[in-house]
Amino acid sequence: MTRYPRCLAAGDRALLVEFGDRIDDRLNQQVLALAAALAEVDGLVKIIPTYRSVTLQYDPQLTDFDRLCQQIARILATPAAEANLGRRWRVPVCYGGAWGEDLAALAEHHQLTPQQAIDLHSAADYRVYMIGFMPGFAYLGGLSPSLFTPRRASPRAMTPGSSINIGGQQTAISSVPGPSGWHLIGRTPWVPFDPRRARPFLFRAGDRVRFEPISEQEFQRLAPRYRDGLSPQPENEL
Repeated sequence: MTRYPRCLAAGDRALLVEFGDRIDDRLNQQVLALAAALAEVDGLVKIIPTYRSVTLQYDPQLTDFDRLCQQIARILATPAAEANLGRRWRVPVCYGGAWGEDLAALAEHHQLTPQQAIDLHSAADYRVYMIGFMPGFAYLGGLSPSLFTPRRASPRAMTPGSSINIGGQQTAISSVPGPSGWHLIGRTPWVPFDPRRARPFLFRAGDRVRFEPISEQEFQRLAPRYRDGLSPQPENEL
């Protein structure tokens, strides 16, 4: 049986700290707590938290694998406060139609009406587990099992930025246009990644998200404002 947490070499300039082998709120909380505790450790070039692990890239002239593993062991042996739960966001979404072309088929797959699928999706409290794949792409946990859907048999070569998607047991907020095998169910007028902002990435791991359905007219009213640089604000700023 594998014992966690464990340190694994990931090349000659990186290591991986694994906390488990599943998607789980508690494991992700441990991941974020360790990532925060490592912020002041000398020699680290980049700290990359994921669902269940932390990848550490380091400068081999300043530290090495063994030294980092010893520092990590000391941190994990010390009782730590809970990692900050992050900011709370209420994200506007225009569901279905031209903005979510897979919604009707996804709802039919689950023997739901499109409105029932919208109600289920927008009623959940989601956690941002990680940012990855594309700049600012937010992977969310908390999707209702009634909406779990295998990914598309034929991925799209290009999907719009700011799309709201479902793939497997997850939902996500895409950032920039790119390929995807996820089902498109809606779109937000927000811009998750904008290099013009002081904080280019809107979401970060540990944030909480609720979706708020809006009309097509409201989407058309809001979208130009955010494309022109308006920055959304969380319900709480930490």
